Amino acid sequence: MKALVLLPAFNEAARIGRVLGGIRAAAPEATVLVVDDGSADDTAGVARAAGARVVRLPFNLGAGVAAQTGYKFAVREGYDCVVHLDSDGQHEPADIPALLAVIARREADVAIGSRFLGGGADYRAGALRRTGMGVFGLLAWLLTGVRFSDVTSGFRAFGSDVVRFVATEWYPTDYADADVLITLRRAGFRLKEVPVRMYPRAGGRSMHAGLRPIYYVFKMLLSVALAPLRREAFERKGS
Repeated sequence: MKALVLLPAFNEAARIGRVLGGIRAAAPEATVLVVDDGSADDTAGVARAAGARVVRLPFNLGAGVAAQTGYKFAVREGYDCVVHLDSDGQHEPADIPALLAVIARREADVAIGSRFLGGGADYRAGALRRTGMGVFGLLAWLLTGVRFSDVTSGFRAFGSDVVRFVATEWYPTDYADADVLITLRRAGFRLKEVPVRMYPRAGGRSMHAGLRPIYYVFKMLLSVALAPLRREAFERKGS
């Protein structure tokens, strides 16, 4: 299976080298692509030095745009699977093979790394984030009939059909969490959660720092509410 490991990155020069080293150890046969989302530091240089392929965006366009850039790259280059993980060290690269195995065995079209299953059960989140996760999980269940333990996880693997699907223009520009899973499920894709490990961010500015969690919660609530209305949510895979 031709696999691509995708890391959207913004000002992660101090952390991404260690992450890339972990990926090489865990998935040596996979291609690693870093999409530098207009970083002001040397994120791109560090990534290249570590052996990753790098695409640089002209300025900061948002995590969703960076991710979709990677999915379009995967479609163009003919990859069978894309694993998406954070570039800041919060996701454990050693868990990549577990996600890839779900896709390779055709157990599901989407493998979702859950921090709340098995080995990830010790993860701690802030009160507002936990509340948001609970609300989004409830909404996802109501809209799809599927109970997710970690609906906001960004540690995911997509099979080729899903990669082509998310490479279209509907993909969110900033936060791509519960709304994406709802759209994928309603489009007929099979989703499966896999236990993974996640860690607190080691330094730098988190996307959930300051007032950002408030924006995140309201933005995601709106996006989740609109997800069932998207044209893509009614299109079956392969259509």
